[in-house]
Amino acid sequence: MDRFQEMQVFVRIAERQSFTRAADDLQIPRATVTNLMKRMEQRLGARLLERTTRTVRLTHDGEAYYRRCVRLLADMEEAEGSFRDAAPKGLLRVNLQGTLARHFIVPALPAFLARYPGIELHIGEDDRLVDLVREGIDCVLRAGNLQDSSMVGRRVARLEQVTVASPAYLETHGTPGDLAALATHRAVNYISSATGNALPLEFTVDERVVDINLHAVVSVTGTDLYTGSAVAGLGLVQVPRYRVQHELAAGSLVIVLPKFPPPPMPVTVLYPQSRQLSSRVRVFAQWLREIFDAAGGLKIG
Repeated sequence: MDRFQEMQVFVRIAERQSFTRAADDLQIPRATVTNLMKRMEQRLGARLLERTTRTVRLTHDGEAYYRRCVRLLADMEEAEGSFRDAAPKGLLRVNLQGTLARHFIVPALPAFLARYPGIELHIGEDDRLVDLVREGIDCVLRAGNLQDSSMVGRRVARLEQVTVASPAYLETHGTPGDLAALATHRAVNYISSATGNALPLEFTVDERVVDINLHAVVSVTGTDLYTGSAVAGLGLVQVPRYRVQHELAAGSLVIVLPKFPPPPMPVTVLYPQSRQLSSRVRVFAQWLREIFDAAGGLKIG
């Protein structure tokens, strides 16, 4: 096994903090990983990893070597890609926001895998903040404004949003004609997984965004619960239009305050700042933009 492969294994162990998980990711025997690291440390004359019964951590020397390995591996992959017209291949671990995955991405996956038959996809569904490096994830797709400075983002879409309520709710509370009328209304609160706080309702007024916090008797953390609470008549919600197309067509939800729409919701592919963008992530991000671009009613930018 050459030094390039040794560095790949070392980096994966460091990021996954586990010999076993690294072996599984790289699809090589656990014993091979162990023997490889012993030989690497002997050759370098330095201890790179601290091993305990539960985890594996980098030593001081290991941290310095890890940073250099990450840069060298990225440069190597980029250099090899520039000299040969090779299609991306290998394992790509992605984590997707659930409703986006079900509505846009999974139906189009056969076309992606036909275009890149050398890529093997492992897909997780989540809406939480994930530790990409420790969990061995190459990139995530998230909707909303994200503030994590340790991540690099590529925007693939902006989703049109609407403010909606059920006919039963509007019959009880009235249909607001302007933002001042919201004083007598209530919302269903959506709790941010990043902050633990309720997100305000947002309205566009003369090209600026106005935040309004309404009284709420129900707070939720899931998108299906959020939409379902609105259908049940528990308050106003703001969601991407695609997510409530069926309810709007069926009349179980009605758009309110259309002259003051919520700002478009950004959809972003995120990957760790410490890593160079691999060819697998690059083509996946480009493909995501293509499928959102092809979907009707989406603003891209």
